[in-house]
Amino acid sequence: MKMQSSLLPQLQQKLKLSPQIIQSIEILQLPLLALVEHVQQELVDNPVLEEVLEEKKDENQKEDDSSQTASDDNAEKKDEFDKLGEMAEDWRDYYAQTTVRRSSFSEERDQKQEALENTAAKPMSLHDYLMGQLSLIDVKPHLMEVCENLVYSIDKTGYLACPLEEVVQSLEKPLTLEEVKDALKVVQTLEPPGVGARNLQECLLLQLDKRDLNYQLTRELLLNHLEDIEMKKYPIVARKTGQSLDTIKKLVDFIRTLNPKPGYMFCDETISYIIPEIKVEYIDGKFEVFFIDNANLPHLYISPFYKKFLTENGGDNPTRQYIQKKLESAKWLIDAIEQRRSTLYKVACNIVALQEEFLNEGIHKLRTLKMQDVADIVGVHVSTVSRAIAHKYIQTPQGIFEMKFFFTGGFQNVDGSMESWEAIRQKLADIITKENKLNPLSDEEVAEKLYTSGIDIARRTVTKYRRIMKIPSSRQRREY
Repeated sequence: MKMQSSLLPQLQQKLKLSPQIIQSIEILQLPLLALVEHVQQELVDNPVLEEVLEEKKDENQKEDDSSQTASDDNAEKKDEFDKLGEMAEDWRDYYAQTTVRRSSFSEERDQKQEALENTAAKPMSLHDYLMGQLSLIDVKPHLMEVCENLVYSIDKTGYLACPLEEVVQSLEKPLTLEEVKDALKVVQTLEPPGVGARNLQECLLLQLDKRDLNYQLTRELLLNHLEDIEMKKYPIVARKTGQSLDTIKKLVDFIRTLNPKPGYMFCDETISYIIPEIKVEYIDGKFEVFFIDNANLPHLYISPFYKKFLTENGGDNPTRQYIQKKLESAKWLIDAIEQRRSTLYKVACNIVALQEEFLNEGIHKLRTLKMQDVADIVGVHVSTVSRAIAHKYIQTPQGIFEMKFFFTGGFQNVDGSMESWEAIRQKLADIITKENKLNPLSDEEVAEKLYTSGIDIARRTVTKYRRIMKIPSSRQRREY
């Protein structure tokens, strides 16, 4: 059998997204801050795009008009107004010259220097803070390298992230394990208290003050009864230590004031800010949806200069092709932003209409809602709704929520109606809040109370929701 290659024509049909559709999809799913950054970058890259700037009113012209009107009404004071006008002209000339001098001076300033002055200083890290303290301490020379190694082995929570045996192996100069432990004691004397600990127990012990009258008893509780304290077995702890229950409760309250993660005082993670795009207000008996004006989002238009250039200059030259390409790109961007705004507004209006009871009464009235339901009403694909609400926030009378919060499933009640998961969690939290803390409800008892209100869920579901909401168990909620 002879093998050979050949070229054969083949006819196929494929669905392919156009560049305009791809750009529209990307713009639709961008959050507000990312959209602002994208538009600002387009203003830099595309010379055809320009930003609409608000025109400032000329206050001096207003003053001139008012003075001219006054002079017409009072002819007998014409000479006096003329003198005032001359004085105003003199001062206007003086201020104009001063402004020119100041503007020329500002242009001469080093732009890099201005950028440095306006740049926020980097916050001090935990390692820098510890190394600064270490440089002020009189440490034995052969232990300084170990102390520095230990400092950089501390994680962001303030705990030592590796065993001491690994530290011994990583040293250039051979040292014994006892010498490394001595270096660790030096590091553990640094601020904040508790830094350099290897576990929670050691972290809390390092924060105790030996001058405290209750130091020995508190130390005993941390060394021998920490698990019992965590489970709130105060009577057992009081019986083992021979102390009264009130004394144990006071010491436990003091232990709660200690910092279990001292390194978080220097956490330099970037704080994410929430900026809602949509606002809902109750006006004249109904809820109205508005866009929140954002001054950072530029309003775009196409430069008339380049439009005029295309109409007046003929010929097929590279410059004309370049401008034509940039002009089409600018139109696509403006259309995509407008389409994003229109889609987001339609989706928000339907969410408000379907979740009106929640807006009136709160989270316990949040109804089950699927994205497909809104997609059918708006007349778009469900993926479009998913992209439109991605990382978007809405300001309502009940607070600021991510738009995907309103799309939730739920359970079917005893009467056949649907109850959303968030509403069930809220009712669960209300039951636990109103319980008798001297005899808190078990998860089985909470499930029974929910069943009496028409919600039929299992005990394990109550346990799962309680853990998601970070609500302690009945033993840990008990008060003595």
